[in-house]
Amino acid sequence: MPDTPIKDAKAPRSWDRADGASFEQWMESRVARHETRRYDWDALKFQADFDPKYRRAQMRYVGTGGTGVKADTKTVPAEHFTFSTMLLPAGAEGPMHIHTDVEEIFFVLRGTVKVTCEKDGERWETVIGDRDLISIPPGVYRGEINIGEEDALMCVMLGAARPITPTYPPDHPLAKIKR
Repeated sequence: MPDTPIKDAKAPRSWDRADGASFEQWMESRVARHETRRYDWDALKFQADFDPKYRRAQMRYVGTGGTGVKADTKTVPAEHFTFSTMLLPAGAEGPMHIHTDVEEIFFVLRGTVKVTCEKDGERWETVIGDRDLISIPPGVYRGEINIGEEDALMCVMLGAARPITPTYPPDHPLAKIKR
């Protein structure tokens, strides 16, 4: 059995009430209001700089997701998962990538998104639209493209507080790009 770090049972968890905080302060610290969010077009800018078709924006709510953003003090701290929205302009795509440690969920709020999955030489595609969801297991490559005429908006969840930064297929040009 591989060595897996065990969290100190006495270490504070992200949802623990801070010493001296009132109940109201504690609960307010668990709220991420839309009015305090902003689209972060820089989180994956290195991809868009390589090819504009990869242009998309992340709006973080719980944790920082898998984009490589190290910290965002405006999010609710993550304990077991991350949650963000992703704005995918018409024709834009998220390149094929793999999360080796967590499942990833895409929930389309609006738009039409083609999702492609690959594993061990097998390939599968589907189209998801408003209020459709896909849960992609760890170890499966996934990519998404907005095939609609307007911006697509989707929720993205990753199943860890700090997921390992995803990687690209070895033959993909982004595999050689430094973040």
